Amino acid sequence: MGRRGRRSSNRAMEPSLFLKMGLALLVLSVAFVHGNPTVNAHSYASPRTYIDELRRMQSSYILQQKIPGSSLPDELSPTPAQAPPVAPRPNVYKVTSYGADPTGKTDSMDAISRAITDALEGPTNGFLIAGIANLGGARIDLEGGNYLISRPLQLAAGKGNLLIHGGTLKASDTFPGDRYLIELSSKNNNGAFNNEFVTLRDLLLDSSYRGGGIFVLNSLRTTIDNCYITHFTTNGVLVQDGHETLIRNSYLGQHITAGSDPGERYFSGTGIHLMGNDNVVSDVVIFSAAIGIMVSGQANTISGVHCYNKATGFGGTGIYLKVPGLTQTRIVHSYLDYTGIVAEDPVQLDIANCFFLGDAFIVLKSIKGEISGVNIVDNMFCGSDKGIDIVQLDQRNGPFNQIHQVVVDRNNVKGMKLRATVARGSVQGNGPSWMVDFNPILVFPDFVNHVQYTFSPSESLYPNHALRNISHNNVMIESDVPCPATVFVSVHQGASFYSS
Repeated sequence: MGRRGRRSSNRAMEPSLFLKMGLALLVLSVAFVHGNPTVNAHSYASPRTYIDELRRMQSSYILQQKIPGSSLPDELSPTPAQAPPVAPRPNVYKVTSYGADPTGKTDSMDAISRAITDALEGPTNGFLIAGIANLGGARIDLEGGNYLISRPLQLAAGKGNLLIHGGTLKASDTFPGDRYLIELSSKNNNGAFNNEFVTLRDLLLDSSYRGGGIFVLNSLRTTIDNCYITHFTTNGVLVQDGHETLIRNSYLGQHITAGSDPGERYFSGTGIHLMGNDNVVSDVVIFSAAIGIMVSGQANTISGVHCYNKATGFGGTGIYLKVPGLTQTRIVHSYLDYTGIVAEDPVQLDIANCFFLGDAFIVLKSIKGEISGVNIVDNMFCGSDKGIDIVQLDQRNGPFNQIHQVVVDRNNVKGMKLRATVARGSVQGNGPSWMVDFNPILVFPDFVNHVQYTFSPSESLYPNHALRNISHNNVMIESDVPCPATVFVSVHQGASFYSS
């Protein structure tokens, strides 16, 4: 009975509820249709469709007109639809979208050039240094492809903040033999530098034995990072003028080899040529070339470099400093592997904490006879017991006659002959003269500019004694009477002195 009663009660309420809803529907329909003369029942396929459309329009009418009795809050009222904002186009230029062939079978020169042109003509945001427009970090993406090019890829001057990355460029058979695969060489008529903050990263550059890899001319803050540059005949990288080019984490070699190459004596070209100031070469391997690094500009730093480009025995040089008179170069924490260092008239040169293997040595070459402010310290030398000096002089153009502040000291040697500008020795005898010969160790012949000695007699005698001679690197001590004594002598060839 209880269930029946509740059920009857629900049925009793239903007619009243339906009546109210029907009246509301009728009122709304008439009101809405009256305001919308386009609504016509005869235009619908069925009554059901007509009713559904009426209900939709009624709902819309309630929301728009807010008829009395509507409880819809204002915050739920619909707002006019707004078009979604258009996202700005990223400054990424994919070379395949310009028609470049990533298989390397056809020439992609024109396609990649169009991508570069679009990047250089893209949106800018102010300037870097005067005359260099800021491209905002635009990227030319090689998309991991191999691309054949018949002409150099050139960057127009006056642009900066640009990246080229992620693929391989190979010179075609018609590529000009005196050019470079990538050139930052256009002249900027509106500023002191051609380009600024251009980055070349994650690239393999194959010059196909036709010209070089990268040419950076009068540019500022260029970075060459994680690149593999090979098959060049001139220079892997040439930096001329400008400031602050960073070459790092890269590999360079004319021929792809890993040492002991049967054609090593025929290697030619130069891995890196620095003809500007304030550049840094760090964590770089040069595995084949006649000269690993040629420096003809001041204030450059070479750090963490491994040169096994061409053995000295075959005429190769690891690092050649062709900056006579004002070198200002630091070579630190590097590995000279069967190939050494040559410095012409070095002034302000630091070679420290390096490892020389395979009888590799340092040559100080006289041009005008000047050497000053040179530190060759804390290095390791390892050779084959052939009696090769760790530091040698090339005085074919004339002797060094201006020697100041030169320190060759604290180097350790295995299988080679130690040379230094600081030496210590002792001699025992009955006098009245004692001589210590420093020729076997001193770098410069017939040159001692500082001597300090201790005279220690073995008997209770106190004779007068004095320094008599230092010619030919022989230090002579004499006493006024013969006596058994030991003389301890230290000499320096490039010490600085204070006098008042």
